[in-house]
Amino acid sequence: MLKVKFSLLFTTLLFTLNPGFADEIKPGVYRTPDARFENLPGYDFAPNYQYIEGYRIHYVDEGPADGPVVLLLHGEPSWSYLYRKMIPVFVDAGYRAIAPDLLGFGKSDKPADRDDYSYAGQINVIAQLITQMGLTDISAFFQDWGGLIGLRVVAENPDLFKQVAIGNTTLPAGPGEDGIIIGQEFDSINADVRLEEGDGFPEWLRYSQQVPELNASFLLQWGTVSNLPSNVIDAYDAPFPDSRYKSGIRVMPTLVQSQNATNREAWGVLGSWEKPFLTTFSDSDPILGQAYPPFQQNVPGAEDQPHTTITAAGHFLQEDKGEELAAYLVNWFSGN
Repeated sequence: MLKVKFSLLFTTLLFTLNPGFADEIKPGVYRTPDARFENLPGYDFAPNYQYIEGYRIHYVDEGPADGPVVLLLHGEPSWSYLYRKMIPVFVDAGYRAIAPDLLGFGKSDKPADRDDYSYAGQINVIAQLITQMGLTDISAFFQDWGGLIGLRVVAENPDLFKQVAIGNTTLPAGPGEDGIIIGQEFDSINADVRLEEGDGFPEWLRYSQQVPELNASFLLQWGTVSNLPSNVIDAYDAPFPDSRYKSGIRVMPTLVQSQNATNREAWGVLGSWEKPFLTTFSDSDPILGQAYPPFQQNVPGAEDQPHTTITAAGHFLQEDKGEELAAYLVNWFSGN
């Protein structure tokens, strides 16, 4: 009995001193404590989960269950919180808005081993999520890694998608990409651990691997035009209590070009995609703001579409101009 009491006391003390201890749900896999997501500004959506490949994947699912589906995919190092301004606009227009958290991000599980993350693995998670939820006739918006992943899902499951819009994203190894920042080499990067306005993807890649403490909120503020309030900054850091939870946001920049061969096959599918395809890039994105021409020039469905530039918006245009972007997409989706 004494040993049992001591064990309970030791466990309670350990949990108190190290709250993260309770959230290693299995060896090497962490789950952010729910308490870190309480009272986040603008994010009062009920959580939803699917288990995929042994991981619990979180997603927001708002609006009428029988409404037309709009799938919203975030990128690096954000999470579904990025869509908090857009989701209500879609819901008010009668859409069912679904915004997943990628593996290693947001409220989804977070493997601590970098080797547990892959470009193909993230594609598989989203594809399985769509299948398990029975989603069809999907309208979609993808940004940043959301495009790298989402466009591959579209190429592999074209019949599930009705129309696609993208903003500030790319699909590596695409046509006409010579000289674009995605194609530059890591070895040529300045060794100083800094990230300044005007730097592109190579600087972000170097920074993400070398900075001692990688904070999601720093990148969100760097990639937005507006000044983020402190409670919003805290919300972007909420999923990542310490380095054990950050392997996903650390490793993803190194995987951008890991699927070039398969991406070329996906470009072959997009090259015959005749369903509506829209680009909505922003005017102040130093990373991917100029990556839209290959899509406009090579995707048949992009012809004669009302492509737009979102003004006064940085890389994370959902944060800077979320309501405006959502309203534009609602009008375009509905018109199609």
